Amino acid sequence: MSVLQIGAGGVGGVVAHKLAMNAQTFGEITLASRTLSKCEEIAKSVKEKTGVTIKCRSVDADDVQALAELINELKPKVVINVALPYQDLTIMQACLKTKTHYLDTANYEHPDTAKFEYKEQWAFDNAYKEAGIFALLGSGFDPGVTNVFCSYAQKHYFDEIHSIDILDCNAGDHGYPFATNFNPEINLREVSSKGRYWENGEWIETNPMEIMQVWDYPEVGEKDSYLLYHEELESLVKNIKGLKRIRFFMTFSQNYLNHMRCLENVGMLRIDEVQHNGSKIIPIQFLKTLLPDPASLAGRTVGKTNIGCYIKGIKEGKERTIYIYNVCDHQECYKEVNSQAISYTTGVPAMIGAKLIVEGKWGGAGVFNMEELDPDPFMEELNTQGLPWKVLEL
Repeated sequence: MSVLQIGAGGVGGVVAHKLAMNAQTFGEITLASRTLSKCEEIAKSVKEKTGVTIKCRSVDADDVQALAELINELKPKVVINVALPYQDLTIMQACLKTKTHYLDTANYEHPDTAKFEYKEQWAFDNAYKEAGIFALLGSGFDPGVTNVFCSYAQKHYFDEIHSIDILDCNAGDHGYPFATNFNPEINLREVSSKGRYWENGEWIETNPMEIMQVWDYPEVGEKDSYLLYHEELESLVKNIKGLKRIRFFMTFSQNYLNHMRCLENVGMLRIDEVQHNGSKIIPIQFLKTLLPDPASLAGRTVGKTNIGCYIKGIKEGKERTIYIYNVCDHQECYKEVNSQAISYTTGVPAMIGAKLIVEGKWGGAGVFNMEELDPDPFMEELNTQGLPWKVLEL
């Protein structure tokens, strides 16, 4: 048995550590990325923490043929893609070419358009069915765990779900005037894009940061939370029956929003090419090089995250409301896997998804979102792998 992980960023480090902690399930673990030194740095940390040796390889995640050759050589049970944000399609193509199961943590993002959708990945469904292989999309936290929270609630708490509010609160403090807790390019693109939510059968678009609500997060307290569009809404609308409204909220400090608005106003969030001293650059990618690497925030970030789903519906003819959530402590994550909680809450679910595939508990032929599968084994793994959850009946 073997598993191949592609991507060696902050989330990649968490996934690699967690794979090693479950090495009896995964067998041989190989970590591959463009930058071999990053793989070797993670492998060294994994060896120190767990005693497990991870193999390292260099591969271009944009090169389908090179990926296919590596997959054919290693013959992994599943390929875990954390080489975000633009490599989903090439890695899916390589897995299709080699008839290998595939998993990622977020949807494909267009390099030249601030757009978040599953269209290109869902288009692989028929081909994956014909090949008899399984693709699991969005096995992170949001998307990912939040999708499973919804399907678990649908299975165990409701006869009908009428509304879902997905709430993402990061109350961590890293001490910098401005930084992003995950890939700056992804983070700033989604925050500066127009908001969108689904209600009564149609999508409603809002201006960026137009809608704010104050939510009271358990173990964190009240936080300003802003409506964004997030990709899990697209699949949950399809798969949660009887749904009348679904929204996504994320917390931001005024300091963060002020910095972001200034950067946007001077053009630093642009995703098109501009001329600079005779060379072409993409402003948001240049900005990414100036900001602290999210992985470097781990040791200095204190505080907690609270991510969950506020769900209303009907059970046995009576109205019911629950909040199902996880609280994660930044410093506890750092002690375990040298990571802050944002990477941890994304990386652990990726490992769990892969574990369920390898064990045969999740599978099939085609392309699947998380809520289309039995939530129970995933929810059990969350409690044992470091992301315990709670349900509040409100």
